[in-house]
Amino acid sequence: MTRRLAQVAKKVGVSEATVSRVLNNKPGVSESTRQAVLSALDVLGYERPTQLRGERARLVGLVLPELQNPIFPAFAEVIGGSLAQQGLTPVLCTQTKGGVSEADYVDLLLQQQVSGVVFAGGLYAQADAPHEHYKLLAARNIPVVLVNAAIEHLGFPAVSCDDAVAVEQAWRHLVSLGHERIGLVLGPADHMPSQRKLAAARALADAAGAPLTDERVARAMFSLEGGQAAATRLLESGVTGIVCASDPLALGAVRAARRRGLDVPRDVSVVGFDDSAFMNCTEPPLTTVRQPIEAMGRAAVEILALQIAGSAAPSEELLFEPELVVRGSTAQAARG
Repeated sequence: MTRRLAQVAKKVGVSEATVSRVLNNKPGVSESTRQAVLSALDVLGYERPTQLRGERARLVGLVLPELQNPIFPAFAEVIGGSLAQQGLTPVLCTQTKGGVSEADYVDLLLQQQVSGVVFAGGLYAQADAPHEHYKLLAARNIPVVLVNAAIEHLGFPAVSCDDAVAVEQAWRHLVSLGHERIGLVLGPADHMPSQRKLAAARALADAAGAPLTDERVARAMFSLEGGQAAATRLLESGVTGIVCASDPLALGAVRAARRRGLDVPRDVSVVGFDDSAFMNCTEPPLTTVRQPIEAMGRAAVEILALQIAGSAAPSEELLFEPELVVRGSTAQAARG
């Protein structure tokens, strides 16, 4: 019991005495704190006291495209914790290949009468994907927040990492190390964050008087294997620096270099994107551009809570500044 009190108190940010008052249905606790404690019980997997089980917590769908990429569990942890502090209970919806689709999850969430939905990565970022389920949510006036760049005209509030700044940081870092032949490994052509990254890279290359040619842009599915295949094509074109649209893609690029007998970073420098878990433990430790996951996740929940409370959410996309984290996968360009 003491361990449960401590865990719930830490999750919500209140004293153990406050948690105890809620669990014993005692007065002296605000309604928002009371709901936050009850939601924290749900999130941590504890059963509510018998006298409180009839009060169903407000549910919020948290829809993720996968859990294999460590960036998505990281977003889930921040967003889930922030929802609990708002007295909201997250319902985790993770897509699997050949399993439940994003549209199926939306149907299930609507059946559960959720108070809102947060999408952290998904079909809203792909121009050629089906989007009818988003229109269904809008028609039902369900509060929705999107994390990272979306296609135009969906009409939902969005919280995004600034892709243009991310590429600029990575690109200028490689240029400062003497790299002149820089390539990009991006997601599919209809993927909005990848489109933004490509536009930023082209602008930088044009400004330097050395336009980015198509042979230095490779596209892949977001996986280590995809990164390896795409980077292999770039290495054949003679690049010495590679900027990748995710950390798994960057790890694939490192593998591609090694398969060709090249050393990272002596022969090829590689930059990732996300700074997801364990990127400081790879060999070499990965230079990457860090998404401000904590700030973005909390902002997404704040915007969702505003909508749930009936207030207007910001209509413009909120752009968050990334941060270049220099480690061991980048070095001075080899001369020769």
